[in-house]
Amino acid sequence: MPTVVLMDASLSMTRPVSLEGSEEFQRKNLAVHGLTMLFEHMATNYRLEFTALVVFSSLWELMVPFTRDYNTLQEALNNLEDYDKTCLEAALQGVSNIVQQEWGSTCPCQVVLVTDGALGIGRGSLRHSLATMKQRGEDKKFPLPFPFSSKMYIMCIANAEELQATDAMDNLEQLLALSGGDGQIFTMDGPLCLKSVQAMFGKLIDQAYTPFHAVLRCGNLASDVQVFPRPEPVLLDEEVDPIPKSVLTELEIVGFIEIGDIASPPVLSRHLVLPIAVNKEADEVGTGTTEDMEEETSANQMAGKSPNFCVLLHGSLKVEGMVALVQLAPDWYGMLYSQADSKKKSNLMMSLFDPGPLPLPWLGKMSQLGPVSDALENPYGEDDSKSPFPVQPKNKRSYAQNVTVWIKASGLQTDVQKILRNARKLPEKTQTFYKELNRLRKAALAFGFWELLKGVAELLERECTLLPDSAHPDAAFQLSHAAQQLKLASTGDSQYAAFEHNITPMLTDFSGGGSGADRM
Repeated sequence: MPTVVLMDASLSMTRPVSLEGSEEFQRKNLAVHGLTMLFEHMATNYRLEFTALVVFSSLWELMVPFTRDYNTLQEALNNLEDYDKTCLEAALQGVSNIVQQEWGSTCPCQVVLVTDGALGIGRGSLRHSLATMKQRGEDKKFPLPFPFSSKMYIMCIANAEELQATDAMDNLEQLLALSGGDGQIFTMDGPLCLKSVQAMFGKLIDQAYTPFHAVLRCGNLASDVQVFPRPEPVLLDEEVDPIPKSVLTELEIVGFIEIGDIASPPVLSRHLVLPIAVNKEADEVGTGTTEDMEEETSANQMAGKSPNFCVLLHGSLKVEGMVALVQLAPDWYGMLYSQADSKKKSNLMMSLFDPGPLPLPWLGKMSQLGPVSDALENPYGEDDSKSPFPVQPKNKRSYAQNVTVWIKASGLQTDVQKILRNARKLPEKTQTFYKELNRLRKAALAFGFWELLKGVAELLERECTLLPDSAHPDAAFQLSHAAQQLKLASTGDSQYAAFEHNITPMLTDFSGGGSGADRM
């Protein structure tokens, strides 16, 4: 998931920090040192992460938009200037705008806030923002929680004692709670020095930016892979003592299934699956020397020439049009499949289902799926003309009934054409005409599809004008009546747009009613 680094560039960050036996450092220098360590780690072990750098004081500025070029991020960090007072609320609003413009509101994001704990004075300070948060209108709402899923990590260039001496720690904890509670506040242990800031950012790296390595197995074949972004633990919705469930580092492929059978299932998250060459030294933080980089490049070239099960699996799934079902943990499954970025490039992806033995009801229980060869007869037929899915439930549900569903445009077109066919056979098909008309009317009202009612009314009026001279007189009356009732329903008037209301045939002299009046 993308990361936004929110760097405090206010004057309070320039406060000096005395280091033994050396020149004075500013808190800003310690923050830059910690972020340099983070960027070096991500450049080496977390290269696919998109990161943006935002600095703030009373205003905010996007220094580097989302990128994977950590040299650009480092250069901007080294050229950081000092500004005026702290105004965190405006910066958080800026982060919200940046993420939504780049990724929308469906992509989860991580926010790393680097500050010294001096959260401003007076109007615009965090203390003032939190105190006045409930007294605002809709147009001036506090930016937290973000409209997208997020985790906030607050890196304080201060120790806990310093923050607790004021109300800074309470304000930061309240800020973290407003963001959704996912994240953590990190403080420096002991004196403010380079060693302490390294330890603090090391904890952040361990918690949020450690690559997830696993072994992908299928029978006797195996491959070391990296899953990116790292799968998050899932909190099972249990009544007593919810337990987080994590993906194991042993991923076992339990079978293969056609894409058409698995369709487009609901998933918790999607991840890239990348083959890796086993290299323990690569996990160490640091850029390394030029010789080390050349050796790493040589090793990667050698690994690219070696046979790899992950590459074989990706190519097979792509050619055969199938997906692989993979067991992530006990009673937790996912699927591996090939997804194309363009005509020439595709990636091996893994999607995680909801934990449980029955994540996809139309497949039945995962534990009961088996090879086609075990069946008495081929469930797909000799010419692959049928499918064993969806699995039909043994007992018919009491609420099961025929309902109108328009998933594709062809379904809606068929229903409208059915009404028009019956309209051309009036008055013989009067009952069928009104039955189909009421079915479409109720579905349109349920969906709020007012335009459909108006459109069908215009079609019926057109049919009325196209009636031949030999048509029965009652046909024109019924078409005009039906069109008028649909138009009244399309206005949303409570009397005519009631869901329970049905359009009944117009009683005319030709149909034996004598009065010609509408009877609703």
